[in-house]
This record gives sequence, C-alpha cells and structure tokens, in this order.
Amino acid sequence: QVQLVESGGGWVQTGGSLRLSCAASGGTFSSYIMGWCRQAPGKEREFVAAISGSGGTTDYAASVKGRFALARDNAKNTVSLQMNSLKPEDTAVYYCAAKSRSTSFWYRGSFDDWGQGTQVTVSS
Repeated sequence: QVQLVESGGGWVQTGGSLRLSCAASGGTFSSYIMGWCRQAPGKEREFVAAISGSGGTTDYAASVKGRFALARDNAKNTVSLQMNSLKPEDTAVYYCAAKSRSTSFWYRGSFDDWGQGTQVTVSS
C-alpha cells in the first residue's frame, strides 16, 4: 500500500484558483495510477481526474475538464491538481487516490488507497 497526504486546500472566491498537492510514500510511485476524487456534504464521492504512471495520459470528469489540470512528479513522489476558474459547485473535500497496476485494470472507481482529504471551499 501507499500512504497519501494532501495539502493546499482552502477558501477561494468564485473564479479563483487553488493548487492541491499529494505526497506519496511507501510504494513505487511510478507504478501507480494517481488521481483525485471529491465529496461534497450529502453527496456521493465523485471522480475528478486521473493520470497514468508515466504522466502521459490523463482523464478528467466532464465537470472539470478545461479548468483543472493534473500533473505528477515521479522524482518527488508527488501529484498536483491545478484548479482554475473555480465555481461554488467545486466545494468539497478532495481526496488524493492511488491504484496499483497489480490490481486489475483501471476505471474511475478502482482506486485502492486514499488520502485523508483536504477541504476546498469556493464562495458564491
């Protein structure tokens, strides 16, 4: 398993930007598909974005495509989520997530390990 710690959450006005970071330890980082999910109060967990082990392939939820950008630095065992043009509906707890290559094929609900989460609040 891999341990994940998120940072960078906070409060921002509509239209503003935040950059979330996730530090990983305890595994071979480049072997994991990395991503982010979010959960708003009273709602189910929602997929946000994912990135392949090499960083060459990304997948974004339609609700964030064009506004969010996911990147990884395998030398530092980190992933980041740059969030631009934020909207009130982006308000949620954001969780860093990882999926091992050994646990079958990837799909949006297949993450194995999760961070503790970081709160993002966008004012209206």
